[in-house]
Amino acid sequence: MKRMCPAATAFLLACVPLAHAQSDANWQVKVGVHVVDPTADNGHLAGGALATDVGSGISPTITLEYRVTPNLGVELLAALPFSHDVKLNGTKAATAKQLPPTLSVQWHFLPDARFDPFVGVGLNYTRFFSVDEKGPLTGTQLELGDSWGAALHAGLEYAVNDRWSLTGDVRWISLSSDAKVNGAKVGTVDIDPFVYGFAIGYRF
Repeated sequence: MKRMCPAATAFLLACVPLAHAQSDANWQVKVGVHVVDPTADNGHLAGGALATDVGSGISPTITLEYRVTPNLGVELLAALPFSHDVKLNGTKAATAKQLPPTLSVQWHFLPDARFDPFVGVGLNYTRFFSVDEKGPLTGTQLELGDSWGAALHAGLEYAVNDRWSLTGDVRWISLSSDAKVNGAKVGTVDIDPFVYGFAIGYRF
């Protein structure tokens, strides 16, 4: 009998269903790390006089998903605070922390295969806090308003065995924050980030 080439063997393993006892393991928890990468153009404040630039942030994350069916899941994303630098006209003007809990509905295309691509759509709530004014904003009080927005999600899950898995994913979040200085609104910061991540999952 001829031996299969390694590529063919790997392909077949990816397509072979796993014996994951979906019926008694509907919950999955994932622990990982994500990077929040705001869009390049974050808008202008003070009537267009101040170009705003929000930097990226990285933080540990945890997600919990419940499989309503093998294909359909409901997922909640939580994280430790992300920290971002805020620049005005290229000068660092503040740092701010934020928490972005996101609730999504997920569709898994190949729930019983070793490689399971998925997509999702949901709702994000982002809360900003611990704003520290610097440089041109020293001596003022900067407030960044909370945000509600849609969230899109896509990723690929690799089943190590019937319980453990590895996941790489990306999200896009519709995120805008009203900015106030000393209580007066000076404009809106358009963040709209992509969120890239990797996580280790356990099904139970």
